[in-house]
Amino acid sequence: MAKGEGSESGSAAGLLPTGILQAGERPAQVKKEPKKKQQLSICNKLCYAVGGAPYQVTGCALGFFLQIYLLDVAQVDPFPASIILFVGRAWDAFTDPLVGFCISKSSWTRLGRLMPWVIFSTPLAIIAYFLIWFVPDFPQVQPLWYLLFYCLFETLVTCFHVPYSALTMFISTEQSERDSATAYRMTVEVLGTVLGTAIQGQIVGQADTPCLQDPNGSTVAADSANRTQSTTSLRDTQNAYLLAAGVIASIYVICAVILTLGVREQREPYEAQQAEPISFFRGLRLVMSHGPYIKLIAGFLFTSLAFMLSATFTIPIWQWFLTRFGKKTAVYIGISSAVPFLILVALMESNLIVTYVVAVAAGISVAAAFLLPWSMLPDVIDDFHLKQPHSHGTEPIFFSFYVFFTKFASGVSLGISTLSLDFAGYQTRGCSQPEPVRFTLKMLVTMAPIVLILLGLLLFKLYPIDEEKRRQNKKALQALRDEASSSGCSDTDSTELASIL
Repeated sequence: MAKGEGSESGSAAGLLPTGILQAGERPAQVKKEPKKKQQLSICNKLCYAVGGAPYQVTGCALGFFLQIYLLDVAQVDPFPASIILFVGRAWDAFTDPLVGFCISKSSWTRLGRLMPWVIFSTPLAIIAYFLIWFVPDFPQVQPLWYLLFYCLFETLVTCFHVPYSALTMFISTEQSERDSATAYRMTVEVLGTVLGTAIQGQIVGQADTPCLQDPNGSTVAADSANRTQSTTSLRDTQNAYLLAAGVIASIYVICAVILTLGVREQREPYEAQQAEPISFFRGLRLVMSHGPYIKLIAGFLFTSLAFMLSATFTIPIWQWFLTRFGKKTAVYIGISSAVPFLILVALMESNLIVTYVVAVAAGISVAAAFLLPWSMLPDVIDDFHLKQPHSHGTEPIFFSFYVFFTKFASGVSLGISTLSLDFAGYQTRGCSQPEPVRFTLKMLVTMAPIVLILLGLLLFKLYPIDEEKRRQNKKALQALRDEASSSGCSDTDSTELASIL
C-alpha cells in the first residue's frame, strides 16, 4: 500500500468491530502533511506562452494587411470588402460560444480535454489561412472566395484559441502561478503581434504595388506599357503575400507542437469527484448571471475597441505593478495613460517625432490592456466556483464568451473603419487620397478610442473583485481543495483495506 502502515490502521479503525482491537490499542491518527505549492517551471510557462503566438501572428497579419490586400491587391470594391471583413469577424465571434459548447461536452482523454482541439485544428487552419491570400482567376467569385476561407479560418483558429485560453485554469491551481504564466503568455502574444506585422510587412514590402492615377492630373495608367508594368508588379505583390502566408503558417505549426509537448492539463480535485458536468445552457445561464464576469467583459469591451497596437517590454512592468498595487488600480492607470497622447495626435499636424512618442505611449498602455483582462478572468472564475461549487466544466464558457466580445469589438472596428473610408471617398490603389479620407482616419485613431476608453473605465468602476476579495477567495478555494483531497485519500484507504480483509 502506498499510504504506509499507519494509514492502513487509521482506515481500518472505522471498519472493524471494537472487539477486534486489542486492549490498549489505539487507532493510529493520520497526519496531514502540508500540501506543497504547485510550482510551474520556467520551461512549462514558456511552452504555455508560445501557444498564444499563432493567434496573434495570424490575427495581426490579417488585421493590418487584409483590408489593404482586398482593396489594392485583390482589387475588391470597398463595399464588398467591408462586408467580408465585418461578416468574417462577426462569424468568428459567433463561433466562440459554439466551440465553447462543444468543448464543455468533451470528455477527458489521455491528452486532456482541451489539447485534442488544439492538435486536430492546426493542420486545417494553416490550409485555410494560406488560401485567404490566394487570388482566384475568376473575379466574379472573389468576394465569395475570401468570405468563405476567411470564415473557415476564423472557425478553425477559434478551435485552437478557445481551448488554449481555457487552459489557463488547468495548468496550475495556484493563483500566483497562473498570473505568472499569464504574464509570460502576454509577453509572447505581444511579440507575436510584432512578429506578424514584421514578417508580413517585410516580405510584402519587397514587392512594389503600383498605384493608379486619375485622369485629372495625379495619375493615369492609360497606355499599354504602363498597364503591362502594372500587371507584372501586381502579380509580384500577390506572390509576396503567398510567401508571407507560408512563413506565418510554419510559425503556427511550430508553436502548436511546442505547446502540445510542453504543457500538461491538470484537473481540479473537487471537479474529479463530480460524475457529470452541468449542461451547457445551465452553465451559460449561471455564467451570464455572475456579476463580476459581466462587469469585467463590459469594461474591457470598449477598451478592446480602442486598442489595436502592440507593446512588448512593458508587460513585466505591469505584472510587477498589479502584484504590488492590485489589478484594478493597474487597469485605471495603464489604460487611461494613452488618452493624453491620443489628444496630442488629434491636435497636432503630422510629425515623425510625435508619431514615435505616441507609439511608445500607446504600447505601454496596450501592455496593460493585453495583460490585465486575461489575468483577472481566472479571478472571476474562482469567484464563480465558490458561489456555484457544484457547477463544473464552465471554464470554456467563460473564455469563449470573453473571446467572443473581444472579436466582436474587432469586427465592429474593421467594418466601421472600412465603411467610413468608403463614404469618405477612398480611392482603390490611389497614389494619394482626398482630404475627407485623411480626416476620417484621424478621427478613427484619436477621438473614437478616447470616447471608448472613458466609457470602458466608467463601466469597470463597477467591478467588485479587489485584492482583499481575491485573497479571501484564494483561501476558500484552497480549503475546498484540501477537503476534496482528504476525502479522496480516505476513500482510497477504505477500498484498499476492504480488498485486504
